[in-house]
Amino acid sequence: MSDNKRIVLSSDHAAIDLRKTIVAHIATLGWEPVDIGPVTTESTHYPKHGEAAARLVASGDCRFGIILCGTGQGIMMAANKVKGIRCGVCSDTFSARMIRQHNDANMLSLGVRVIGEGLALDIVDAFLSAQFEGGRHATRVDMILALEE
Repeated sequence: MSDNKRIVLSSDHAAIDLRKTIVAHIATLGWEPVDIGPVTTESTHYPKHGEAAARLVASGDCRFGIILCGTGQGIMMAANKVKGIRCGVCSDTFSARMIRQHNDANMLSLGVRVIGEGLALDIVDAFLSAQFEGGRHATRVDMILALEE
C-alpha cells in the first residue's frame, strides 16, 4: 500500500454532518483527512464536489477519497468522469470490501439518505481495511483503465 495516508472528503449540502463524523473517525484510525467542504448547508451542486475530490485522488495528492450526497449516486458519477478514478457507491460492508479487493477502487461514495451513521462508519472501515488482490483482478482493472484512452 502507498505511504500516502491522506483521504480527501467532500459532499453536497445534504451530507455535511455525516462527512464531518467520517472526518473525525478516519483521523482516529491514523489517516489524514483532507476535508474540502462545503461548510454551509446552502444548496450546492454535487458534481463540482465529486470532481474536486476526484482530482486530488487522481493527482496522487490523496490516497483515497470519500464523497457523499443524498444517494451517493450523483456525486459518484461525477467523480468517475475524472481519469484514473474508480469510485463505487456502497450501502453495505461487503460491497465496500469488494470494490477495494477486486476493482482497486480509490474512492468510496455514500448516500446520507440511504444509510445511517453507524453503517456508514462500518462501510468506511471495510473500504479502508481491504487490500487490492491483484492477479486476475489486475487484468480487469487494466481493461477498465483502457476505456479511458
